[in-house]
Amino acid sequence: MFINITNSETADNKGSSSGLVHYLDKENRMNTDNVPEMWFNQERRTIPSYEPIQAIDNNIAKLSKTDAKFFLINISPSQKEIAWLKEQYGGDGTKQQLKIYAAKVMDEYARNFKRPGIDSCKDLLWYGKLENYRYYSHKDKEVQQGLRKRGERKPGEQMHIQVIVSRKDITNKIKLSPMNNSKGRNSEHSRRMGQFDRSAFKQSGEQLFDEQFKFDRGLGDTFAYANAKKKGSLEQRVAIQSQWRNKPSITYKAQQQSQHVPPIAPAILQTLTKPTQEAAPRIPVKKKKKRNGPEQEQGLSF
Repeated sequence: MFINITNSETADNKGSSSGLVHYLDKENRMNTDNVPEMWFNQERRTIPSYEPIQAIDNNIAKLSKTDAKFFLINISPSQKEIAWLKEQYGGDGTKQQLKIYAAKVMDEYARNFKRPGIDSCKDLLWYGKLENYRYYSHKDKEVQQGLRKRGERKPGEQMHIQVIVSRKDITNKIKLSPMNNSKGRNSEHSRRMGQFDRSAFKQSGEQLFDEQFKFDRGLGDTFAYANAKKKGSLEQRVAIQSQWRNKPSITYKAQQQSQHVPPIAPAILQTLTKPTQEAAPRIPVKKKKKRNGPEQEQGLSF
């Protein structure tokens, strides 16, 4: 599960949301023979495109010209996860389940701010749009190498959801920025400023998917493992590998329901979430000493 928060995908989020809404409507313009995908939120499933623009652009009380007015949340299940959902719910059923899941992800988004009065997605102003495909852009290596054309569909399962969420809450009174990760001078300051832990938010979305859809995820497919592998120290990576070496391999099975996988052992979870600032232990190296005769390594034997 890939969950990411950005300022915007194509349009400046300090102005109107119309550019982003227009961009996310691209499949409706390209696939005129199919039933168009409407916008949705926690209450409705058939919201026309003009409504998100009007609602978000008018929910900007006390925001300056240089303030962000909205953010874009990308909720992208892996191809394994989409195949798992389609096996259980079919194509149309998978779309509806992902929309329900997206609303729960937005519940986690709201709770992550730890602000009084911001307890669920009902306290937010947000709109989601399901997209069935992804397309090659000039940034893809396949396009740069001449193997694919810009705008061509990417192969495999590419269903995902994009969410536009207002910077202000549903009452247009409280500022909420997921880009604010400063701990502040103290806990009271952090609570007032609305500190947001993006890593915790991403991991909560992954766990939510596994619980809601009974998806058996191996350690290698978890956000915590990938994050430790990318940002962790050598000491952390070695500890993870050592602790997981004797654990049974957990793999996704597309054709049959596997048994429930027990949660990650506390010792491993502690290693995964351990702060990454710690450096790997320094190993002293004995220097060679020059003598009149041939050089000899001190203290080493082979």
